[in-house]
Amino acid sequence: MSRFDELRSRLWALEQELEAEAERLRVEFAGRFAEGSERLRASHRAVRTRLLPYLLGARPAHLLTAPVIYGLVVPLALLDLALTVFQHVCFRAWGIGRVRRGAFFAFDRHRLGYLNVIEKLNCDYCAYANGLLAYAREIAGRTEQYWCPVRHAARVNAPHRQYGQFVPYGDAEGYRRELPILRRNLQGNVPPGERPDP
Repeated sequence: MSRFDELRSRLWALEQELEAEAERLRVEFAGRFAEGSERLRASHRAVRTRLLPYLLGARPAHLLTAPVIYGLVVPLALLDLALTVFQHVCFRAWGIGRVRRGAFFAFDRHRLGYLNVIEKLNCDYCAYANGLLAYAREIAGRTEQYWCPVRHAARVNAPHRQYGQFVPYGDAEGYRRELPILRRNLQGNVPPGERPDP
């Protein structure tokens, strides 16, 4: 095993440990919420900014940029549709496991009592936009793994999860050897966060 592969394995193990700890904290909060739910809900409502004071206290820059922010809903929805069509057509043709769209979207912040209706809408919009971009990244990562699984010579900031298994730049023999294996690894439907077979 190369040093790169060893570090990648250690990083994956740490990511799994981090996710397990995050899940433990989610369960712990859910338990605390259930125990003192009415008291907690009341404390949340007490700190919620009512709608009119929220709008009157908004910075002019926030009000002026709101149409620009929400104007992105149309291109985002078109991207969503295009990604879904792309993977259903191309991934089926190539034998790649399709990305489960729902795994990338989390809509839960609208249940928080300390957010007013506009803040809840903003949170759901951000959840949609970021979930969609994560969905797009997964589809693009699988597509890149299928067609061009070669690491770049230049540094890549925040590469997608498939990138670590790509063949080193300039390794022609490794590319020819690994390409069929990397393509075969895409045949199953590997959930986000799980490492495909080496």
